[in-house]
Amino acid sequence: MKEIIAYEMVFKGVLTYSNNIDCTPFREEYWSEYMRIYNECFYEMRKDLEIEPINFYSDYSQIKNKANDVFVYLQNGVIFGAVSCFGNELDDLIVSKTFQKRGYGRELLVWGINHILEQGYDEVVLHTAEWNRNAVKLYLKTGFDIRKKEKIR
Repeated sequence: MKEIIAYEMVFKGVLTYSNNIDCTPFREEYWSEYMRIYNECFYEMRKDLEIEPINFYSDYSQIKNKANDVFVYLQNGVIFGAVSCFGNELDDLIVSKTFQKRGYGRELLVWGINHILEQGYDEVVLHTAEWNRNAVKLYLKTGFDIRKKEKIR
């Protein structure tokens, strides 16, 4: 079994980026496309790290209880990406493979940070696998610091 190292990262302070996108609350009608994008985004990592199931989402019941905390970025009815905000924790930031490498990940990150800060929280926390180097670079560049490094397995 492969070793998994995770970072707990924290954002404190002032966000120097402004929102350039608007996200909308998740609705059940987005489920099929969201599931496809989510599974596509995490497939390579889950496969490489031997995390089962490789395609995590398969049924709407898996997201139903947390759907109120999921926000999607749409353009002309097409989901470009999504981000989840659970209290002061930012999670499941995904961008459709079709739209990656165009800055939407940073835009969703900034949107999520702003959303959490607007709820009155003083800090924003997220967790990411060390394996996901591009995400770690983005988070550090945007103002997150690594608070804790932990061996998951």
